[in-house]
Amino acid sequence: MLPLTSDRPIQTFPFVTVGLILANLWVFWLQVFSEGSLHMSVMRYGMIPADLFQWGPTAIDGRVAALKTVATSMFMHGGLLHLGGNMLYLWVFGRNVEDDFGHFRFLVFYLVAGLFATLAFAAAYPGGTSPLVGASGAIAGVLGAYFLRFPFSRIRILFFFIIIIRVIAVPAFFLLGFWFAMQIGSCYIAKTAAEGAAGQGGVAWISHIAGFVFGLVFTLFELRRRFYVRKTEHG
Repeated sequence: MLPLTSDRPIQTFPFVTVGLILANLWVFWLQVFSEGSLHMSVMRYGMIPADLFQWGPTAIDGRVAALKTVATSMFMHGGLLHLGGNMLYLWVFGRNVEDDFGHFRFLVFYLVAGLFATLAFAAAYPGGTSPLVGASGAIAGVLGAYFLRFPFSRIRILFFFIIIIRVIAVPAFFLLGFWFAMQIGSCYIAKTAAEGAAGQGGVAWISHIAGFVFGLVFTLFELRRRFYVRKTEHG
């Protein structure tokens, strides 16, 4: 199921969402044309969990460099399909969440969600030697926020199954709930099959789960904050 559009209108232009998409596109351009190859850029700026857990005085510089990749990895991608899928999800769901949170709060939320998801992945696979890249951890946070804020919005999706291809509209809670369940199921299957300690077949399921949960928790606190602000304003 591939999301295409949301039926929920926006009140303000999504400057941050557009800016994040452009930033990811620019970084991908740099990966392709400035770093020699996608593989080289991924190995250089992707987050490798094992590098964060080096010990001993000689490893200090390595840990500092590794900490930088926690941020750089959020804007990198392993290919066009990886980039395109993430940017589509960010465009469809990010605009409404930005409209609801406000531009600055949404930017902070997005970045912190990405950092949390990346560090959660590193903590889950501390010995992993494969690099983690992609904006999907941060975008998973956006999906978690959307799930709580607009569960009954209708999302037009491209549905395909073997030879059946059609565009249908489904409630956001169904699409995002199914997406989250797929992440949990895929994570369990991959872990059971022991498909590597740091990637599960190339997809960081645990970072998706962590990002989504962060989005839920952040949104709950945001709603709580709004409640107390309204309560204070009205005495």
